[in-house]
Amino acid sequence: MKTDFASLLYKYFRDYLVNDLGASGCTISTYRVAFVQFIDYMESVLHVAAEQIDLHHITRQNILSFLDWLEQNRSVSVATRNQRLAAFKSFAIYVRYERPEYLAQTDDVRKIKIKKGQQKEISYLKPEGINLLLGQIDRATLSGQRDYAMFFLMFTTGIRVSELIQIKGRDVSMNHPRHLLIHGKGGKKRHVPVIKQLGKVLADYTSKTGAFLPHNLDRPLFNNHSGNQFTRQGINHLLRKYANMARPRNPSLIPADTSPHKLRHSTAMALVDKGTELIVVRDLLGHASVQTTEIYAKLSNHRKREAIEGASQQIVDPEEPLWEANASLKEWLMNLGKNRIM
Repeated sequence: MKTDFASLLYKYFRDYLVNDLGASGCTISTYRVAFVQFIDYMESVLHVAAEQIDLHHITRQNILSFLDWLEQNRSVSVATRNQRLAAFKSFAIYVRYERPEYLAQTDDVRKIKIKKGQQKEISYLKPEGINLLLGQIDRATLSGQRDYAMFFLMFTTGIRVSELIQIKGRDVSMNHPRHLLIHGKGGKKRHVPVIKQLGKVLADYTSKTGAFLPHNLDRPLFNNHSGNQFTRQGINHLLRKYANMARPRNPSLIPADTSPHKLRHSTAMALVDKGTELIVVRDLLGHASVQTTEIYAKLSNHRKREAIEGASQQIVDPEEPLWEANASLKEWLMNLGKNRIM
């Protein structure tokens, strides 16, 4: 006999998340892991078998203890802890309408605050690092052309790896203005411009794959060696391969933890360093809030330097270069050691 927890959990995943919330496959997968881990916790720590877990076990204290257990025993990050909490808050909202008698209990769960973690320094590749990494790809082969197109696309657009693998032939418009239709988080769609260089790379690759032929329009733009849609793990594996090839050539340009998300950070930093408005960067990357985008502005040394120089110009008298007032550059150089430059 199913408990009320098992019964509601089944409906929550099979009906509520899919039909009522329209949750993405990625969200559903993340939430599924949260409940699997919770069942592990209940069995190993509280010694409650999976088939005996009931709604009265979904309490604020049990959820908090579970989250602490994840950090201490599973070594999850604060971000992952908060993702697990989001799953239970979502489930609590569902339960409160299905079983109103648990209203107070579910409200207690919903009031659990997310845990704030220490802001980690964002690691990214500078344009020189991107060029070095892309330079390791053998573009003489079709698979190499595919890999080059994928990673060049990721850097020039800043899209997520989950968005990359979902791009289909019909999502690409090569007519002016060239653009991609990106299927983002939460089912949100956005149009991303395709720069001239990327347009050429995509045109060269798709001319060999027939991606824009009518019968291929609903197939992934990029397929793995088996002809199937890439997984996030597959893209990550490829990128690490090229990063490992590039790193010995210049370790300072290729971070040890190079990943697809690092390419996204790299795009954001490159745009911010060039002075692109944060609203534009936000829309390009598909951030829900400009507050997320502001992180990159805070990290931009180039922007900080410009701000300091701009401020200092208002309080420091312009300095005329000594050599400009001296007709003899040689004489200026000879006197350089005598003139103390502050």
